[in-house]
Amino acid sequence: MSTHENKVGNKGWYLVRYSPNGIPSSDHFQLRSSELSLTDLPQGHYAIQTLLLSIDPYLRSRLIGCDDGLYFPQFQLDQVVTAFGIGRVVASKDGKFSEGDIVLHHFLPVAEYSVLPGSDPIATKLEADPDISLSDVLGCLGVPGFAAWIAIEILARPKEGENVFISAAAGGVGMYAGQLAKLRGCRVVGSTGSDDKVGLLKREFGYDDAFNYKEEADYDAALSKYFPDGIDVYVDNVGGRMLEAVLNHVNPHGRIPLCGMISQYNQVWTEREGVRNLLNAVGKQVRLEGFMLGSYFDRWGEFTTQMGNYLKEGKIKSKNKTYVGIEGFLESLQSLFSSSNTGKVILQVSK
Repeated sequence: MSTHENKVGNKGWYLVRYSPNGIPSSDHFQLRSSELSLTDLPQGHYAIQTLLLSIDPYLRSRLIGCDDGLYFPQFQLDQVVTAFGIGRVVASKDGKFSEGDIVLHHFLPVAEYSVLPGSDPIATKLEADPDISLSDVLGCLGVPGFAAWIAIEILARPKEGENVFISAAAGGVGMYAGQLAKLRGCRVVGSTGSDDKVGLLKREFGYDDAFNYKEEADYDAALSKYFPDGIDVYVDNVGGRMLEAVLNHVNPHGRIPLCGMISQYNQVWTEREGVRNLLNAVGKQVRLEGFMLGSYFDRWGEFTTQMGNYLKEGKIKSKNKTYVGIEGFLESLQSLFSSSNTGKVILQVSK
């Protein structure tokens, strides 16, 4: 598209009501249409056509309506929501980006087109790499890959032969965390929400074993079975009952990176499941450590280099679930909480 095309039709998702409980629905979002000028840009700005958006569980924490210690600040009502994404520059009055550039943006509006300031440091130009797809830039080299890398490579640093447990193991973070632990020579077991995903973890992602948590009425019994020698590292993506069970099986000086607690996101904090046995962390001298990706952006270059090499060498594999069209945003977000997806959830807005 060239800059002589003055206006384009544009659709974007606006938050119209906060969602403190349950799964967000059409009661909370509106898809609104507008027109956007590609020629009347403010100086120092550029217009971008959205290509791909990363749909991640942390987005849920920005829809509650209050800042209760979860992740990023709340989205503002009657504003377009944002996500980690990739777009193509279609017009520019900025020296940083030129028409045709492919841009990675940490907070890209969930819209077909946007006008953005070129001075924003959270946007970078992507150099073409025939060995790495744009989907992998959002997955392996994006939010989920970075979260898995921090959990394994920086916080837990498991040693060869240690026992590593990953919850939500077939999700965007889990599939990478397990593979990174295997590259360190660990025994890795994952929990996931279906028998098909159990097979996928062992067949495609190299997990030593896995189990369907929906078929396990007693998590303690399940962990006794799969970890007779205890757990050295647990990458927690779900919280709640699973975290409580792990604390009964964690070994002395175990490490538990707290990446996310997706089982608790759809309740206000007073209704979430408590963990009753935190005393185990004292007696066993266990380190539980929550983390935010923004605190580790100084390691981004190191991360992308290492994970990019793993990807090119075939040591890390990816799997994506792609929804097509801006209209699919709400469905893709809801899918994160239904166990219907495998791997990284991506919204393809345009080609």
